[in-house]
Amino acid sequence: MTSVKASGFAQDRFAPVKAAFEANFASGAENGASFCMTLEGKPVVDIWAGYGDEAQTKPWEKDTLVNVYSTTKTMTALTALYLADKGALDFTAPVAKYWPEFAANGKADVTVAHLMSHAAGLSGWKEPLVREDLYDWEKATSLLAAQAPYWKPGTAPGYHAMTQGYLVGEVIRRVAGETVGKLFAKEIAGPIGADFHIGLASTEDHRVAELTPPPASGALGNGSADELVTNMSSNPPINPLDTRTRAWRGAEIPAAGGTGNARSVAAVQSLMANGGFANGKQILSEAGVRKALELQIEGTDLILGIPVRYGMGFGLAGGMVAFPNPNSVFWGGYGGSLVVSDMDARATYAYAMNKMAPTTTGDMRAFAMLMAAWGVMAS
Repeated sequence: MTSVKASGFAQDRFAPVKAAFEANFASGAENGASFCMTLEGKPVVDIWAGYGDEAQTKPWEKDTLVNVYSTTKTMTALTALYLADKGALDFTAPVAKYWPEFAANGKADVTVAHLMSHAAGLSGWKEPLVREDLYDWEKATSLLAAQAPYWKPGTAPGYHAMTQGYLVGEVIRRVAGETVGKLFAKEIAGPIGADFHIGLASTEDHRVAELTPPPASGALGNGSADELVTNMSSNPPINPLDTRTRAWRGAEIPAAGGTGNARSVAAVQSLMANGGFANGKQILSEAGVRKALELQIEGTDLILGIPVRYGMGFGLAGGMVAFPNPNSVFWGGYGGSLVVSDMDARATYAYAMNKMAPTTTGDMRAFAMLMAAWGVMAS
């Protein structure tokens, strides 16, 4: 048992949250991590501890960043919600309205909402890909535009682990005339001062913590005999060590390549909890963020194999996920990162770490802080 004291702050009433965070380190479950909670858009907990590297030579500092894998999807979804809120994007419209080439192979009726809710039947690429293809936007998107769906769009959810970012991102690019990373930086992260990046400048590499892959038995898709799962996880193979490379960090991979920390994730996603308002700026309308609550599809996810409820770009309460309040949206990333935005309590909770657990749907380290926070909120 190693005693670790978190840096940062937690308001006195949220001391149990800090204690839960420190307990994760004491148990050996963490190497480096950060946790942040906002209420009414303002931080009430902002803590970090541990190390940014496996050798434990670099302390995890206030401005340490880390790849958060699929928690990035919430940033891409928010960017799409932003465009819809401005009247530039219609979720009910066919994707082909904005991206004509997408109509190929029976996809003329696939809607933007299908892309947002993992229901488009494009959970992976049919053409064999290598890792470098993820850094080639034109190739990644044009192959998806050309291929037929794996299942009838709109009939079932199936986690689009890597493809969703390219699909929604290309719609964003066609609508806005610039990439999702640039639009997100200009219209969302920049104005509210959030240190989150979809495509990280090389000048920031020195701040990035190294991800430690999960045990081989917990690798994405490990041991599955399901063709869809195998395709999603191995074409191309998902290797956490890639996140240590300049090529990965610099590319815009809007489903899995975002770099930030708990503070920046919470800052951006507090927009969802706080009626589109953060750091003195109204970025979206309250109706614009509540659009995410509209249930698009539910059932057993064909890839994850668990009951899910997907709204417009976010997971919804229900299914296997219990939250204190019904108007909550969430998403987690491979290895354990997590963000939850509770529109009823106007609270956002974010967790980012570098020691990966064998999960794509959040793990108990994050839930320890959530449970502590919810206990305080209920008292």
